[in-house]
This record gives sequence, C-alpha cells and structure tokens, in this order.
Amino acid sequence: MSVLKIEALEKQNEDTVIFPAFGLEMSEGQAVALHSNTNIRNILLRMLNGDMKGSSGDIHVLNKPISTFTKPDYTCIGVSYLDDGLYPRLTVKDVFTFYRSLYNSSRTISDVLHMLQLESKHKVRVQHLSYSEQRRVQAGRLLFQDPALFVWEEADQNVDMETKRIFIKLIQELKQTGKSILLLTSNMESAITMADHVYRLDETGCRSIETEKEELLEPAEEDFIEEIKPVVQFDKVPTKIDDKIILFDPTEIDFVETSAGQVLIHIKGEGFPGVFTLTELESRLQPFGFFRCHRSYIVNLQKVREVITWTRNSYTLILDDKKKTEIPLSKSKMAELKAMIGMK
Repeated sequence: MSVLKIEALEKQNEDTVIFPAFGLEMSEGQAVALHSNTNIRNILLRMLNGDMKGSSGDIHVLNKPISTFTKPDYTCIGVSYLDDGLYPRLTVKDVFTFYRSLYNSSRTISDVLHMLQLESKHKVRVQHLSYSEQRRVQAGRLLFQDPALFVWEEADQNVDMETKRIFIKLIQELKQTGKSILLLTSNMESAITMADHVYRLDETGCRSIETEKEELLEPAEEDFIEEIKPVVQFDKVPTKIDDKIILFDPTEIDFVETSAGQVLIHIKGEGFPGVFTLTELESRLQPFGFFRCHRSYIVNLQKVREVITWTRNSYTLILDDKKKTEIPLSKSKMAELKAMIGMK
C-alpha cells in the first residue's frame, strides 16, 4: 500500500526554482531519507503540515491529496521537528502520560520508556535531561501518536552514540510493524546509515543515491582477488579554490567524499574542492593508507578511531577528531576492512 506519494511537486519563488518537479513514492515498511539543504527541508515540512503549497503538483498520504486534508486527516502524519518544544518542568513520565492521553494511545508508558531506553529517567524533569535524552522524549510523542507516516527532521543531529543506536533500532521496529519513515536531513552519512533508500533533492532535481545496490556491484569477500597496484609516488594533493591551487600532504587529509558531483577533500573540519575524481584519488591515496569505505567516501585509516555496527548491514567509521566525524562503511567494505586489519 502506498503511504506517501509525491507527484510532480515543484516549488518556485518568483523566478527562482527552489526545486523542480519531482516524484517519490513510499510503501508500508519503508525508511526513506531525503537529503537536502535547510531551506528545502523547511519548505517540505511546511507542505506536509499544510502551511504551504507547491507551485505545482501535490503530496498524497494514504492515497489522499494533502491539499484536500481537513484537520483530522493530519493525524496520519507524525512530524518530529528538530526544535520541537517540551515541557521542561514535567518529568519524563508526566510528559508521556500527557501524550498518551492526548492521542488516546493504546501504547503503555512502560513500553515507550523501554523502546527509548528512558526507564531510569522516568522521574527526572525534562530540563535536567541531556540533549540526546530530550530528543528521545520527542520521539516518544510520535510513538503515542502512532501515525502511518513518521517524519523526522535531522533525527540524529548532535545526539550521542547511544541515542543514535536507539533511533536506528526504533526505525527497524517501526518498519516491521508496517510504518513508513521519512527522514529529512542535510547529513549524507545519517541518510545512508538510517534509511533503506536515499535521495538527494536540490535545485537540479531529485536523484537516487546508491546505497544497498552498490553491494551487488562489488565482489563478494570470497571472490576477492588481491591485486598488486603500483605505488604512485607524489608528495601533494591539489585542491582548487577560485583561481588558487592549494597543495596538501596526504597525511593531512581526514577523508574525501563526493557530493552533488563535486569531490571534497576534508582537512581539519574544512572541505576543499578536489581536481581529481574519487576513483583517481583512490588510486593516488591508497599507498598512504587510504581506504574506499563506501561508493562516495575514501577515508584515511590512520584517522579512524572506532568502527560502529548499527545493524547487520549498517556500519559507521568514527574519526579521531574533535567532532568525532562519522563516515559510512558499506557491508562489503566491512569484510574487506576486517581482512586488511587481520580480523576474521
């Protein structure tokens, strides 16, 4: 059954195209991430709650156009905003009691506390919770609402590892019950890690980002034949900003990614446009300890501190920097990485 269907939706602001007409459809039990900038994300959220209409096209939820929704119809859409307000003086249990009564929910408070790992915090006032714990309380509201379509704005932005793991597990559980989850984010790593399907939406259109499909194009671990590649001897990696060419030592580079067709070389939290393709950089950087961990990422293994397993098919590399930068690691590359470091 179709839960969300976007048909030829377009948004313009006078002569400026915010995003051209695009289509997207979600069925029951799917988690889809839409990667975009903050402006587009805010526009989509306003469209989903009925505060804004597209220049053309429409959004259908449960086969009904949002443009025809009455107030009761919106209960089938549950939105968790990044800056959702909470009642700071209430305890977690009091907040959940309020939400359960508001939505006349059949879910028990103890079940939701368990799903969000907040049992030990049920008597704590919201204002005394950490930011990550408050984000979990926000998620509780959606669980009591129990909509057909869950919409999360920047679900894991600035949360700790425990909370991210809880959210990923929660998404898996919701999918198993037939719920659909739409993740709106500007973080590609989050999109790849948390969703089954990823799309990028910008002023040029909506494009699918390869995630699971890439595994079919890569050799299985047992079919991998080691290839001895010649060492490319060079000292610097060039980047270009305006008319200037800036040269960096390979050891300075944290990771390289490709985004919207542009290769970015990340050094100490700053991204510099590259002059080579990702494949060319993979060949040039391999002798310096770099690893193609994902179709869209190359990482300096000397900068990797942790390898996190979220689910059986979802992994993340954590870099040893102040931001604890997270880089996606594809399933087949996990097997290759284990072989490289001597793990079975």
